[in-house]
Amino acid sequence: MTAFFNEERNQVTLMKLAVRKRKIGIIPVLEVVDQDQLYTPLPLIVYYHGWQTSKELVLTQGRKLAQQGFRVVLPDAQNHGEREAPMSQVPSLTFLQSIYTNLFEFESIVDYFTQLGLDNGRLGVGGVSMGGMTTCALLTQHPEIDVAACVMGSPSLIDYRKQLEESFKKRKISVPQDYENLTSWIPYYDLALHYDEIKKRPLFFWHGIHDEKVQFVQTDRFVRNNLGPEITFRAANERHMVKVPTMDQVTDFFVNHL
Repeated sequence: MTAFFNEERNQVTLMKLAVRKRKIGIIPVLEVVDQDQLYTPLPLIVYYHGWQTSKELVLTQGRKLAQQGFRVVLPDAQNHGEREAPMSQVPSLTFLQSIYTNLFEFESIVDYFTQLGLDNGRLGVGGVSMGGMTTCALLTQHPEIDVAACVMGSPSLIDYRKQLEESFKKRKISVPQDYENLTSWIPYYDLALHYDEIKKRPLFFWHGIHDEKVQFVQTDRFVRNNLGPEITFRAANERHMVKVPTMDQVTDFFVNHL
């Protein structure tokens, strides 16, 4: 239960949030929404977790968004959470497969709530790390997305693939010789490659300068090359970690634009 202070009435108003487990086909999700608006059409936000975590790990962000009147859906990515499976010994296969499956499943998630009459036509997408990469990839193909937020994820899957390849070489880990062909879907979903071609929407980036997992330079380069009034970029003196102030910035961005 969340408390809000109403200055006009000089009293505290309590909002009770509902957190409901749903299964959309085979996709386990958490739906977070104001208890009093369970069946009210609301702006819908699909928010994706990061690598080797789960939907429960972005529940705090989901609650913060729901407190502001959004219906928030937190899916478990393939190989994660309730869908956990052994990791492939082939480098990056499980990681990229998880993003790829997110892309396949996105429309099913949105359609589910649309068919129930629970969205009002406004759609936001966001995510952390792998979820941020998913978000940026979705923007290349889905003009129906109105607002997006990428937290410490790369807007360039091509650059991130290069980062992975360089890491494998340093660690003397072999990859298939046709690695780029096996990941040939990536250029179609690279936001940096296609940003000039797509509809511009409010887009929020947060990235730690000292990020040791997803290179800060990938986001920084994208923003420098594409900076316009629709882009908000917050660079922080942080590593690969999301703290409460970042969650608040994400929430404020959706409140102001969705």
